[in-house]
Amino acid sequence: MKFNASSIPVEELWNVIRENQGKRFLTKKGLPFTYSIKGGELFTDRRERSVTRSTFEKAYEKLKADQCGENAAKKIVGPKSLNMYGAPYVWAVFVGIGLIGEETYTQQELDL
Repeated sequence: MKFNASSIPVEELWNVIRENQGKRFLTKKGLPFTYSIKGGELFTDRRERSVTRSTFEKAYEKLKADQCGENAAKKIVGPKSLNMYGAPYVWAVFVGIGLIGEETYTQQELDL
């Protein structure tokens, strides 16, 4: 896993997430979903609950603290290690928008 902190500044994070609503994403387990934004909340088509803008920003800051710098712990390696509500969706969106670099699978590969 590679965290690309320079690709999207935290101030632009929500705008980038908003621009990608309606696109298809895959969770780490390969479950497809799309999302829509209503105000400061992200709603997926898989769950009725929302993930808030502040949750995404906290996850970003958590990743930045864990992954950047000489003495970075680098303990966050997947959604579970984010240890926050909505982590599978936060992680999938971060991968999908290029904030996290890791091997992803297309739905076609998963259907094989």
